[in-house]
Amino acid sequence: MRVLVADHPLIAHKLTYLRDKRTDSPTFRRLAEELMTLLAYEATREVRVEPFEIETPVAPTTGIKLGSPKPLIVPILRAGLGMLEGMVRLLPSAEVGFLGMQRNEETLEATTYANRLPDDLTGRQVYVLDPMLATGGSMADAIRFLVERGASDITAVCLLAAPEGIENLKAALADVSPPITLVTGAVDERLNEHGYIVPGLGDAGDRLYGVV
Repeated sequence: MRVLVADHPLIAHKLTYLRDKRTDSPTFRRLAEELMTLLAYEATREVRVEPFEIETPVAPTTGIKLGSPKPLIVPILRAGLGMLEGMVRLLPSAEVGFLGMQRNEETLEATTYANRLPDDLTGRQVYVLDPMLATGGSMADAIRFLVERGASDITAVCLLAAPEGIENLKAALADVSPPITLVTGAVDERLNEHGYIVPGLGDAGDRLYGVV
């Protein structure tokens, strides 16, 4: 698994305000969307393209366009929805699916409670969105789910990651053959005893949409 930490002053600037506990939900949503667009720029460096013949006002030339099949964007519910618009802004022609997964705290088995994805993802390049990579369990389950459906290239995009989550994700996906890339805005210090990223930004879903 390849890990890319997007080290850019604008990313650090927006993360600072996302972390601030005084930032209200509307501002948090706007910042998360803006930050996602910056991360999407890094995440799509290897998006598949194909030649495209055009004519400029001066002469014919060969450019490129997004390849087929179209990329698929998959936010993990519910917090991943806060990143969707920022990603779609950069890839407006991409298709969007949705995935909701939760883990049984006793059996540790993942359960899919929401799935709006094609049954066959053979050959598809997929971008998975989730704000926080804490323990890495949910992301690993989501990626395995996509691989089982045939996804051939997967990029996970997170606003923040914990070192433990990155290592757990690497271990959990060690036997997965399609290339996996993790793009994140920062790698924080650690997880605390409650599984929260430190210093982190709290519960991303609650800060985006309120406590429900």
